[in-house]
Amino acid sequence: MRGTGACLVAATLIASPSIGAAQAWQSDRGDGTFANPPLNADYPDPDIIRVGDVFYFITSTFADVPGLTILTSRDLVNWRFASHVVDTLSGRPEYDLQAGGSYRRGIFAPSLRHHDGMFYVAVTPVGEPTRIYRARDVRGPWTMNRLSEAAFDPGLFFDDDGSAYIATASSSDGTETLLSLDPTLRRITARRVIHYSKGAEGSKLVRRGKYYYLFNAIPHRLGLTVSRATALAGPWETRNQIDDTSGGHQGAIVDLADGSDYGFVMIDAGAIGRTTNISPILWRDGWPIWGTPEAPNRVPATARKPIQGMPVETPAASDDFAQTRLGLQWQWNHNPLRDRWSLTARPGFLRLNAAPGSSIWTARNTLLQKGQAPWSRATVRLDASHVARGDQCGAGVFGKYSGGIALGRDARGRLTLAMRIIEDVAGPARGTIQRIVRESPAVTVRSTQLTLRTEMNFGDDTGAVAYSTDGTTFTPLGPRFPLAFDWQTGTFQGQQFSLFCYNPTGRGGYLDIDSVTLDGRGKR
Repeated sequence: MRGTGACLVAATLIASPSIGAAQAWQSDRGDGTFANPPLNADYPDPDIIRVGDVFYFITSTFADVPGLTILTSRDLVNWRFASHVVDTLSGRPEYDLQAGGSYRRGIFAPSLRHHDGMFYVAVTPVGEPTRIYRARDVRGPWTMNRLSEAAFDPGLFFDDDGSAYIATASSSDGTETLLSLDPTLRRITARRVIHYSKGAEGSKLVRRGKYYYLFNAIPHRLGLTVSRATALAGPWETRNQIDDTSGGHQGAIVDLADGSDYGFVMIDAGAIGRTTNISPILWRDGWPIWGTPEAPNRVPATARKPIQGMPVETPAASDDFAQTRLGLQWQWNHNPLRDRWSLTARPGFLRLNAAPGSSIWTARNTLLQKGQAPWSRATVRLDASHVARGDQCGAGVFGKYSGGIALGRDARGRLTLAMRIIEDVAGPARGTIQRIVRESPAVTVRSTQLTLRTEMNFGDDTGAVAYSTDGTTFTPLGPRFPLAFDWQTGTFQGQQFSLFCYNPTGRGGYLDIDSVTLDGRGKR
């Protein structure tokens, strides 16, 4: 498949599709059933709650800004963006891409709860105390307070009497600690060790009837455990549930209005990153079991939709930049320099002024959105008239492998295009090190009105780029390149599409982007 697939995809790059966008993946099969995952993209560390007849899904975003994405759905299958909790990351210079930046760090493993008319998010940025965000409306505005200590992967929980707690466990020792919070959720009033489970982290705490249920990820074996007790103090009994061979390793359950439950759990899914599956839940002897009666202890590949009759809906992806605010599908690689980009300088275009950076890995103001499996392609129409000498501006991929087609100027002032892909090969302990894995000689073009294309094939985990001077005929630039997910290097995220414009001097020209069309040929 790898050999023939590469040829077929290269041919697709040269072909000219219709401008209309089509989602790469549609979970809703249109016949009352769905296929996992509902979102075939990198939505890791999930927490899902129901408020009335609406579900809310929060996910990790690491160094990306705005951070802590929330999506909403009425059936757990068809999702759309609702908001981001964090407009700007604060508290550390790394969030401004200083000292190597916060790739692989930043904010992750949030918990989302709703209590007494208020949404709450608990999250612990790496190296900082736990934060509690709150808002009456999921769209914000959100306010924040810090607690006095850091709770790893904090699992926020409100008991039936309104008492608030955080369950936290670190895989380094597996000790589960319960923190009691004051009624304002601004102060820790007590702490006690309530359980021990080797390798446990990612705590999620819920209550069903007389039992409390504690869900934990076990990363060293990519598994999920569930523990239960009739009192928060224990004693707790623990059972292994599922793992990445049967559906996933970090998640919990969410109740439906009819009193039934569904499970949600993330799975390492290759270069796309970590996707989130949902599953019916069976109850046997007071224990939740992932799966169906016909196939218990396994997340189904397809199943009946939890709630029938809701229309097909997918998160926004394509963008014509006609609004004065970026769409919720976009995030910056770190806190952006706000004077280096604009949606109003040329209405209908996104303007990226050249930002500081010696390479795409260190460049400020790289704009990102998630790749989508099984195959997705971003087509970018742009005006390069004002790209200057020394600039590197264009579109491509970002993650473990980063780069794409960069526009610049040669010594004679002619517009050039070159392809370069770098791999991040060193984790935080060894510093930031990248190596070139693919590149092409620069080519010159006369036209400044260009269309760049980036495609990602998650069937064979490869990508390719191409360009067009007429918007119709596309020419591949450089060889195919690898795609990958690696929690120790890269961004700790799946491969993303990128728009960039940087100059090592921190001064230069600018790139005007007319539109981004994301399309795919995913099979339901």
